[in-house]
Amino acid sequence: MRTVLMVAEKPSLAQSIAKILSKGSCSSRKGLNGACSVHEYSGSFQGQSVRFKMTSVCGHVMSLDFIGKYNNWDKVDPGELFSKAPTEKKEANPKLSMVKFLQVEARGCDGENICFEVLDAVQPVMSKPGGREQTVFRAKFSSITDTDIWNAMNRLGEPNHNEALSVDARFQTKYFQGKYGNLDSSLISFGPCQTPTLGFCVERHDKIQSFKPETFWILQAKVFKGKESALTLDWNRVRVFDRDVGQMFVNVAKTSRDAKVESVSKKEKSKQRPQALNTVEMLRVASSALGMGPQHTMQIAERLYTQGYISYPRTETTQYPENFDLKGALKQQANNPMWADEVKELLSSGLNRPRKGNDAGDHPPITPMRSATEAELGSDGWRLFDYITRHFISTVSQDCKFLQTTIEFNIGGEDFSCSGKTLISPGYTSVMPWQGIPLEEALPVCERGDVFTVDEVKLVERQTNPPEVLR
Repeated sequence: MRTVLMVAEKPSLAQSIAKILSKGSCSSRKGLNGACSVHEYSGSFQGQSVRFKMTSVCGHVMSLDFIGKYNNWDKVDPGELFSKAPTEKKEANPKLSMVKFLQVEARGCDGENICFEVLDAVQPVMSKPGGREQTVFRAKFSSITDTDIWNAMNRLGEPNHNEALSVDARFQTKYFQGKYGNLDSSLISFGPCQTPTLGFCVERHDKIQSFKPETFWILQAKVFKGKESALTLDWNRVRVFDRDVGQMFVNVAKTSRDAKVESVSKKEKSKQRPQALNTVEMLRVASSALGMGPQHTMQIAERLYTQGYISYPRTETTQYPENFDLKGALKQQANNPMWADEVKELLSSGLNRPRKGNDAGDHPPITPMRSATEAELGSDGWRLFDYITRHFISTVSQDCKFLQTTIEFNIGGEDFSCSGKTLISPGYTSVMPWQGIPLEEALPVCERGDVFTVDEVKLVERQTNPPEVLR
């Protein structure tokens, strides 16, 4: 009987996949390095009965670096790194003996399905292909669910050597050394995800550092009608940067004790549901709202993924593929008391089509794949899962709808206004209540030509603020 070796990127992933593909009937043992387990079971592969060996690495098997004399960045011309400097690969963690472990397990095997670091280690000891065209396959999936894993096994493809080479590539520079204070390292490293993110952060940092506040003035008016509470009005000119000019407008407005209603308009508006969730948005929310740092957040997200609770958490995509089973993912949440009512209503009335986003061609957006409780996930795990699930439900919910009423006033020739919002339908904010329309005191009922009494008109001094830091 032939043996097929399958290698995942981490031990927890190998265990979850083996459990699914063996339908819970695999036997497990520790590998020679003590860090990786091997899960074995019998099954069918490409129409033949085979013995499967499912194991893993622990992250990267090899590390790529320049040879010794090019590793002192203060003495090397960066240009030489592109034209002269040779590179060498070494085991990323020699203590794990990962290459030897993989070779022992691969000896005599007929197939493998991870990628080139593993492939370089195991191909020399694998059985020769004989008349068969292909013995190495890559399984691609974005969540650890029975459906996704079986679909991946039924649609195996070839490993992409160009993708492996792109990971080996490095671009490093000392250009920014000393430009932004005492950096921990004399070297700044750039990658395809780091570079644009760093650019945004540096641009915003420069704007904040170079910002000089300016003083400006606004007119603030308060009016009332009968025994109703006073309304604070906004000045339609917004602001002026000359105090004397502002005082002139105050003097003009104070010539009248009446505030005449010029118009009353009502307009139905909507607050859009969010786009599907990608990694950047997940990390932003975790930092700003959950108080969780990016490294901690990604550790939790990876654990939720390997345990089958969410889809793959590293993605730039904010648009679901056409064949994504949105209804199936939603049904998984129908009995969770935290959002069961909203989910059942959606399943009954019909899902709203998610907003169009960006398809980066990597993995689908981050999506809950099964229900969970806080007892299962722990405090931080639950808080992140709770947000991911609420975000997903919101993407297939209706927009939040509200009525905006605007009253335009004229006081002594100067125009002022006030606005208020009345909720029509909460839509997605039923599951993301923190984004809901805040309760406001109702505006008084009035119409064009009505007259309010001016309580006060005054000049208020303010200062411009720097842009906020990116979160």
